[in-house]
Amino acid sequence: MVEKADVIKALKEVIDPETGVDIVRMGLVKRVEIKGGVVRISFSPTVPFCPLVNYLREVIEEKVRKVKGVEEVKVEVE
Repeated sequence: MVEKADVIKALKEVIDPETGVDIVRMGLVKRVEIKGGVVRISFSPTVPFCPLVNYLREVIEEKVRKVKGVEEVKVEVE
C-alpha cells in the first residue's frame, strides 16, 4: 500500500531550479490522491505558462515512481 507521507517525502525532493526550494514548501502541490498503486498529483506552477512545467512534471513522476508500491503516476497541472 502506498503511503501519502512517502509520496510527500518524494515530492520534497523536487526542487524548483529557479528558487532552489522544494515544490511542497513553495505550496505548488495542490492535491495528492492515491488509489491502489496509482498516484495522482495536481500541482500549480509559480506563474501561468511557466517554462519549467514539463521539467517539473518529469521530475515529479521520476521521484514518486520510486516510492514503494507505486505502479503509475499521473501529474496534472492546474
